[in-house]
Amino acid sequence: MATTYRICPRSGLQFDTEAEKLMRFHAVAGVLSLLVGGIMALGVILTRWPAVHLLSADTFYMVLTAHGIDMLIFWIIFFEMAVLIFASSTLLHCRLATPKLAWAASILMAIGAIMTNVAIFQGESSVMFTSYVPMQAKWHFYLGLILFAVGALIICFIFLGTLVIAKAEKTYEGSIPLVTFGALTACIIAIFTIAGGANILIPTLLWSLGYIREIDSLMYRVVWWAMGHSSQQINVSAHVAIWYAIAAIVFGAKPMSEKVSRSAYFLYILFLQLACAHHLLSDPGMGSEWKVVNTSYFMYFAVLASMIHGMTVPGAIEQAQRLKGYNKGLFEWLRKAPWGNPAFSSMFLSLIGFGFLGGISGVMMGAEQLNMLIHNTIYVPGHFHATVVIGTTLAFMGLTWSPCCSSAS
Repeated sequence: MATTYRICPRSGLQFDTEAEKLMRFHAVAGVLSLLVGGIMALGVILTRWPAVHLLSADTFYMVLTAHGIDMLIFWIIFFEMAVLIFASSTLLHCRLATPKLAWAASILMAIGAIMTNVAIFQGESSVMFTSYVPMQAKWHFYLGLILFAVGALIICFIFLGTLVIAKAEKTYEGSIPLVTFGALTACIIAIFTIAGGANILIPTLLWSLGYIREIDSLMYRVVWWAMGHSSQQINVSAHVAIWYAIAAIVFGAKPMSEKVSRSAYFLYILFLQLACAHHLLSDPGMGSEWKVVNTSYFMYFAVLASMIHGMTVPGAIEQAQRLKGYNKGLFEWLRKAPWGNPAFSSMFLSLIGFGFLGGISGVMMGAEQLNMLIHNTIYVPGHFHATVVIGTTLAFMGLTWSPCCSSAS
C-alpha cells in the first residue's frame, strides 16, 4: 500500500496519514486515561479532606489504585507513544515502519489498559500503584499491565525501525533533530523500563494464578522499582523534548549548543533511571555501597542534565526573542512572550514547575539522610505531582495546542 502524506498548512510539517491516525489514537487514549485518573483524584481529595471524608476505606484504596495506574502509567505512556511516532515519522519526513503492526500494538495497549481498570473497579485489586506483594490483585490486573507493556515495547521498536528507514532513504541530512534525539532517549529508557516490568510482573501473574507459591517481597521491591520509577524517567526525556519542540515551533528558537543538549540526554540514559534508588534506601535488598554511589554521585549527573535543559530552553527562547527586537532590560523578551498562546504558557509553566518544585524536592529526596525523614510521607506524592502533573502533563497539553497538532484536530 502506497504511503500518503498531508502537509500541515500552519506548521508546514509533513504527516504520514497512517502515522497521524496512530498519533490521534494514542493521544485520545491517553486523555481518556487522564480523565479517569482525574475523576479518581477528586475521590481521593474529598476523602482526605476530614470535613467531607467521602469514601469508605475499601473504596478509597480502590480509587487510589485507579488514580495511580491511570495517571502514572496509562496516561503518560499512551501520550509518549504518540510523541515517538511524531518525532520519527513527522520530524524526519519519513513513512512509518510497519503501520499494521503499530495498530496491532496500539490495540493491545488499549486492551491491557481496559483489562487492568476492570480488575481494579471489580474491587479485588486495590493494591495501589506499587502493588507490593504479598498483597495480591486479580490475575487480569497483572495481565493487563503486561499486555499494555508489550504493546508499548512494540511501538518503541517501530520507532527505532522508522529511524532506520529515514536514514536509509536519506530523508534528513546530518544528525537526527534534537527533538527526535530526545524521543530516542525516552525510547531507550522505555525499553529498560518494560524489561524490568516483565521480569517482575510475569512471575507475579503466575503467582496470582497459583502456579508459583510465593514471591519474595524484598526481591519484588528491588525489581519493581526498575519499572516503577523508570517509567517516570520516560516522561522526563519526553517532556524535555517537547520543551525544545514548542520553543522551535512557537519562536523558531534553536539551542545555543546542540552538542551540549545531546550530551545532557546521554547523561539521562546513563544515570536518570537510577533515581529509583531513593525508594530503596531503607531496604536491606541493596548494599550500602550501591546506595552511597547513587545518592552521592550518580544522582548529580542526572540533576546536571536537567539543569542544562532547564537553562538551554529559556536561553534559546531569549535569543530568538532578542533577535526580534525585544532587547529592553533583562526580561522584555519574557514579558513580550506570547503568554496568551497555551502552547507556550503551559510549556514555560511546566519548565518552571518541574525545575523548582519537582527538581529541588527530588534532589532532597535523593539525599540519603533527608530521605530517612521524608520518605513514605506526604512529601513523596507532593514531589511526583510536581514532576508528573506540572512538569509532564502541562508539557504534553502544551504540545496539543501547538500549530501542528491543533490544525490536525
